[in-house]
Amino acid sequence: MQGRIGFSHPNECRKSAGPHGETSAVSESHNDAFVAFDRVQKSYDGVSLVVKDLNLNIAKGEFLTMLGPSGSGKTTCLMMLAGFETATNGEIRLDGTNINMVPPHKRGIGMVFQNYALFPHMTVGENLSFPLEVRGMGKSDREAKVARALDMVQMGAFANRRPAQLSGGQQQRIALARALVFDPKLVLMDEPLGALDKQLREHMQFEIKHLHESLGITVVYVTHDQGEALTMSDRIAVFNDGRIQQLAPPADLYERPDNSFVAGFIGENNKLPGTLEELSGDKALVRLATGELIDATPVNVTQKGQQTLVSIRPERVEFKTGMMPPGAHMIGAEVLEVIYMGDILRTRLRVAGSDDFVMKCRNTQGQTRLSPGEQIKVGWHPQDARALDPI
Repeated sequence: MQGRIGFSHPNECRKSAGPHGETSAVSESHNDAFVAFDRVQKSYDGVSLVVKDLNLNIAKGEFLTMLGPSGSGKTTCLMMLAGFETATNGEIRLDGTNINMVPPHKRGIGMVFQNYALFPHMTVGENLSFPLEVRGMGKSDREAKVARALDMVQMGAFANRRPAQLSGGQQQRIALARALVFDPKLVLMDEPLGALDKQLREHMQFEIKHLHESLGITVVYVTHDQGEALTMSDRIAVFNDGRIQQLAPPADLYERPDNSFVAGFIGENNKLPGTLEELSGDKALVRLATGELIDATPVNVTQKGQQTLVSIRPERVEFKTGMMPPGAHMIGAEVLEVIYMGDILRTRLRVAGSDDFVMKCRNTQGQTRLSPGEQIKVGWHPQDARALDPI
């Protein structure tokens, strides 16, 4: 069998959880980071920790997304950074200054919420002018900044309308403009696109991404939507049970998950249970539950006889002999279901005893159409199989 070619991991931007879940970005030391969480904990009852020993550094101008399921601790971290929650232990720094005891309105942070939080009795222009008035800015300066912020989000013609006269997408643009109007040090976004329909949400993802790129602002974004995080972020921190499971750029996170939770949470993923038969450097030989032997890359398995889940992305699975990559494994499969999804054909297979093995193929002209009940061979390159911890 073909062994797996070792991957290189760029240390300048990639970091994952340590043995106790502690995490920090290599590219920024605590002294240099624009935003720094230093051993931060949060408990609401004095006993259980919602956030556990968080060490996280965010660079100036970075777009960092906190991603994870409900209850994972991501929103609590954002609220502590905003000042709406207080850390139980540890220190949060912004541009080198401890802000643990600084009230929210004095942190210089812009905030965008899912529900927009616009004042309904004010016009769009008045909504944007309000945070400038609070800061004591003169009328002419306020008007200039409001006009500039509205132009940023392509809403310059809507200054005299009230929020109720705007669509959901327009209201979200105004909420974004209000967060930017006073030139904040940092912008926080808490599920800002969650209330929008799919098409508008995807459009707004690109708008926010391009706005971030053009302004160079620092953004911390919270979402449970994996596709949203992959589309927009410079780096993603995947949260679970109050800890960061992995911190990495989108491609690194998707292609090289550090554990079974990340592999299962980021995108669709096939998982084949097995036992580690041999281990040598960056190569592992795994015996699947049905007896087949396959090569894989050992990630967090360390000894012979250890149980593992082999992770394989559906788009890396092929059934056409001519399309197989060099060194690909071949294994028998039964077609159970074929679903037409427009741009792709999603085929569910029975492979090595699993009835939930998925293969995704591009829907191209002349594509071979499979039918339920067909017996086929499927394959993947050994480097696309990762031997991870069993859940």
